[in-house]
Amino acid sequence: MEMQAKIRELAEAYRDYTAENLAKMIQKKSYSSKEEDVCRLIADLCQEAGFDEVYFDDLGSVVGRVGSGPRKLAFDAHIDTVEVGDPDQWKFDPFSGDIHDGRVWGRGASDQKGGAASMITAGRILKELGYDDEFSVYFTFTVMEEDCDGMCWKYLIEEENLVPDFVVSTEPTSCRIYRGHRGRMEMQVLLKGVSSHGSAPERGVSAAYKAAKAALAMEKLNSDLQPDSDNFLGKGTIVVSQIQVSGPSQCAVPDQAMLYLDRRLTWGEDAELAINQVKAYISEAVGEPETEVSVEMPFYSKRGWKNTEYGQELYFPTWKFPESHELVQSGAEAYRNLFSEEPVIDKWTFSTNCVATSGRHNIPAIGFGPGDESEAHAPNESNRIDDLEICSAFYAMLPYSLKK
Repeated sequence: MEMQAKIRELAEAYRDYTAENLAKMIQKKSYSSKEEDVCRLIADLCQEAGFDEVYFDDLGSVVGRVGSGPRKLAFDAHIDTVEVGDPDQWKFDPFSGDIHDGRVWGRGASDQKGGAASMITAGRILKELGYDDEFSVYFTFTVMEEDCDGMCWKYLIEEENLVPDFVVSTEPTSCRIYRGHRGRMEMQVLLKGVSSHGSAPERGVSAAYKAAKAALAMEKLNSDLQPDSDNFLGKGTIVVSQIQVSGPSQCAVPDQAMLYLDRRLTWGEDAELAINQVKAYISEAVGEPETEVSVEMPFYSKRGWKNTEYGQELYFPTWKFPESHELVQSGAEAYRNLFSEEPVIDKWTFSTNCVATSGRHNIPAIGFGPGDESEAHAPNESNRIDDLEICSAFYAMLPYSLKK
C-alpha cells in the first residue's frame, strides 16, 4: 500500500479518537497563563500516543517529538483560548465538548484546540508507520498566544534554543494552505492639554478636543494606507480601539488624553514607519510639532502557569513566503497525494504565532488547520470532524513530502 493510502486509512481509523481528544481539551478551561490543566492533559495524550519525547518548557508550553532526524519540522497549536464573553449568546455550555452533527462544540474548538487534537493523531500515525527519517518532528502546544501572539515561540527559539527548519501553524484555515499574514502592533498616544474651570473653557486647552481630532486623523490615515506590491496580504489598517480623557474634575477642561491604536501591518511596513505615520497625521490634525506628539509601543509581561515571567514589546512583524517556496510546494504535494485535488493557497486575516517564527526569525512557515477563521472568538464555536481527519493525515504526510 502506498504511504498516502496508509496515512489516509489511519487518519480515518482515528477519526473518533481525534474528536474525543478535542472534546477533552475543550472541557479543560485554559485562558492565557492559566493553561496548566490542559497542558498536563496534552502531555499525557502525547505519551499515550507513543511520542519519543514529551516535556514542558519553562514558560509552560508542551513540546512533543517523533523521530530523531537532523532537520527539525515543527507543528504548532496554541492551546489557550479567549474568554466566553456574553454567556447569553451561547446556545450550549461553552466547555461541554459535545460531539454531534459531525462537529465538536465548545470554546477553543477551532481556535485552536482542533489543530492540537489533529497533531496528536498525526504523531500517533507517524509512530505506527515507524517514522525515522530526515526530520525530528516537533509538536508544540503553546501558551499565552491570545494575550501576546508569538511570545511563546520567541521563548522557545531565544531561550530554549528550539530552532526549526520549517514550521506549520495549525490555526484554522478551512484545510487550505496559507503562506502569510499581516503583522500588527499596538500603540499608545498621549496628548496634553491645559486645564481650566469648566465655566471658562477659553482659558484652557482641551485634551478631549485634541483626542477627537487625533482620532479623526487616524481614520484618514487608515484610508490612505496602501496594499503590498503584489496585493497578496492587502492594505494595512489602523483603528482607535480606546480613548481615555481625564482632568482635575468633572467641571474642568481635561488636560490629559490617551488613544490606544491597533495597527495591522502589510508587507514592507514596520514599527518605525507606523509610529512616524501616526506622529505626522496627529501633528497636522492638532497643530503641534511631531516632537510634541508622544507615541509609545507598550510592553507586555506576564507570569505563565509555571511561574516564569517573560515579556516583549507589542510588535508582531509581517511575514509571507512565495508560492514557489519549497515548504509551500511540499505542502501542496502532500495535499494532492492524499486527496487527489489541488489545494487552495491563501492567507490569514488575523495574526498567529508565525509573527515570531517567521516575522522575527524568518523561519519558513505555512498554515494548515481544521475549522474556519470566522469561528475564532465567536459564540457557539465548533469544528468539523472531517477537518480534524484531513489535518491529521496532512500533518503525518508532510515529513515524507519534504524529504529531499
